[in-house]
Amino acid sequence: MNTTTRRLASIVMVMFLALLVSTTWIQFFRADDLNSDPRNARALYEQFGTDRGPIVVGGEAIASSVAVDDEWNYQREYAQGRLYAPLTGYYSLVSGTSGIERAENDFLAGTADALWVDRLQNLLTGSDAQGSSVELTIDAEAQQAAWDALGDQRGAVVALEPSTGRILALVAKPTFDPNDLATHDTGAANDAYVDLLNDPDDPLISNATNDIYPPGSTFKLITTAAALESGDYTPDSVIPAPSTYTLTGTSTQVGNFGGTSCASSGEMTLADALRISCNTAYLELAGELGADAMNEQAEKFGFGSSYTVPFQTSASQYDPDVDAMSTDKVELSGIGQGSVLATPLQVAMTSAAIANGGELMEPFSVDRVRSPELEVVQETRPSSLGDAISEDTARQLTDMMVSVVEDGSGTEAAISGVTVAGKTGTAQHGDNSAPPHVWFTGFAPADDPQVAVAVVVEEGGALGSSATGGRVAAPIAKAVMEAVLNG
Repeated sequence: MNTTTRRLASIVMVMFLALLVSTTWIQFFRADDLNSDPRNARALYEQFGTDRGPIVVGGEAIASSVAVDDEWNYQREYAQGRLYAPLTGYYSLVSGTSGIERAENDFLAGTADALWVDRLQNLLTGSDAQGSSVELTIDAEAQQAAWDALGDQRGAVVALEPSTGRILALVAKPTFDPNDLATHDTGAANDAYVDLLNDPDDPLISNATNDIYPPGSTFKLITTAAALESGDYTPDSVIPAPSTYTLTGTSTQVGNFGGTSCASSGEMTLADALRISCNTAYLELAGELGADAMNEQAEKFGFGSSYTVPFQTSASQYDPDVDAMSTDKVELSGIGQGSVLATPLQVAMTSAAIANGGELMEPFSVDRVRSPELEVVQETRPSSLGDAISEDTARQLTDMMVSVVEDGSGTEAAISGVTVAGKTGTAQHGDNSAPPHVWFTGFAPADDPQVAVAVVVEEGGALGSSATGGRVAAPIAKAVMEAVLNG
């Protein structure tokens, strides 16, 4: 071989090696980026041309792919789209994906690593790819009951199974119809998406899991838990309960709901203070407990953490700068005002932990995933997040919450023949000029909890400024708990 031939061979070898390296780099290391690039028309046709798996509740598909006569072959359809939109999210040519459609996309599209056998079979047989089905933990009757009871009011309802963290119901209003975004008429889908983005009520953001509200007096459960856990208080401890309370270091006076007095003597037991939701008693109590104890207790119930259910939820907060909290802010936190903000999911988790003997369970909404051959390829196992409170504190809190429903501010949540534990809340927000948000949270049966629930109705709902958590939110919670217990 002469010199010229050797040089030519070397050049060819270098070019071949470069081609091999670049091909390997593209196919293995940049494959995910290229597949997710919205400009990649081939990936888009492949993704939307797949028979995507259904999302299932109670054996019925609430999202499914149906064959259509266009270049995409399949279109996503949502049964009762608005009812389940906070869970399913959407699957759209124009706006992408959200909710479970995004979080479980690999299974729904049939591309998950766990489905490699199915993909290999499809490759060998030449069959079209088919996605897996995703089964949710939702109780269809509880979901419908929450939707119906909330009616035309803005707000949210979350129901959990206390012993596992299974989400039994998750309703948010306002909401949207994912069918409007799933249409293959891209002009109509784009118009619908722009309308939703411009809607001042932000219906694309689920207020059940991703909006945070002042929790009002439902937070008194955490203040009470902090007091009992300190060892310095029992339900029978007598605490100050004046007609009004002047926040420390300020001239601001805070009274009780309706300007009423909690006790003619100016003091009452801790149990009675929770039963009638006495603000002045809890303002002073929180100040006595201090920021560190309040924050620590809130975090044990889940404040400060977000959860993957499997889509991501927002974190609730006690205060963004606990070390710098002034005493008046700590006092306000005792009644769920000031800087305290919580998602309805978080409030439901608080009740669920009390119902579960103090153990906080991680919430989840996907029960299992089945292959196209209906084999279970993934199943969610309940996971503990730790003990928020001791079993003894949980038992004491449960008894106190039962009194709230039997003879306190939450009687509208009572269910005939069932012992219900609960707590009401009425929360000021903004500059206090708008009607308050109203809450109820609780669980049933109190001696064998099957369901824990949280309800928030924005700005008093249909009753506006005259609303209370007991009048507006408690009946909604009752309907949801009954649906679960009667199911």
